[in-house]
Amino acid sequence: QVQLVESGGGLVQLGGSLRLSCAASGRTFSNYAMGWFRQSPGKEREAVAGISRGGGSTYYADSVKGRFTISRDNAKNTVDLQMNSLKPEDTAVYYCAAAPTIAQTIVITRRNQYPYWGQGTQVTVSS
Repeated sequence: QVQLVESGGGLVQLGGSLRLSCAASGRTFSNYAMGWFRQSPGKEREAVAGISRGGGSTYYADSVKGRFTISRDNAKNTVDLQMNSLKPEDTAVYYCAAAPTIAQTIVITRRNQYPYWGQGTQVTVSS
């Protein structure tokens, strides 16, 4: 089992930036594909970005392409989400998720394929 702890959320103005970080512990981090999801009140949790075990493959939701960047450091057991040009509609609780995978290049985008989740960190973008 892997434990995940997110950090870096907060309040930011329209057009600002935030960097979320997720620290993993408990298992070999490099065996896991990682993802960032978000959930705002009244909405389903949605995939924001994903990254493969080795970091060579990534996925972005259309709503964040060109603004968000996912990265990982397997030596430090962390996965980050750099968020630029933030908009009020980015306001949500952001969750880090992990899924064990065999292939190095697989990116997982479906919520129900991630067995491990962090507790979430709030991101609020004011206009």
